[in-house]
Amino acid sequence: MGVSGSGKSSTARMLARRLGVPFADADDMHPRANIVKMRAGVALDDTDREPWLAKVGHWLRDRAADGTGGVVACSALKRRYRDSLRAAAPGIFFLLLTADRDELLERMAQRGEHFMPASLLDSQLAALEPLESGEPGTVLHGTRSPGQAVDMAIACLDEVIERDQG
Repeated sequence: MGVSGSGKSSTARMLARRLGVPFADADDMHPRANIVKMRAGVALDDTDREPWLAKVGHWLRDRAADGTGGVVACSALKRRYRDSLRAAAPGIFFLLLTADRDELLERMAQRGEHFMPASLLDSQLAALEPLESGEPGTVLHGTRSPGQAVDMAIACLDEVIERDQG
């Protein structure tokens, strides 16, 4: 999870590959109207996000139900969004990828065609609610390469599994 440009998709894709589980990018689950709105430089509101979050939650729920698990790259900026995803898939674990604003802008400028313009970064940074105490997850600072972030994510997940089984 994290704002645009934080490395969610690259890290999540690599993590899924390393874990041998399905991967999904929540960006691919946005309704067309959301994409049009973002391309126009208009930030999404909670109403825009509801059907999208429901779709992401269903994907997570289905992966839990079929026993494969999975990794999804999703902004999940607010606690209530994460609560919605957690209601759909209670075993979810969040990895919040962070980076400073200048780094995020540079990354956004370097990536190819994407519907999320850099002009919306500040609205995402303003909406971001960091993980709170009691939320299952950890923060990974975006100065690491995706490979390093994946190594740290796997170490965190191993700790969680070990703690839950112990």
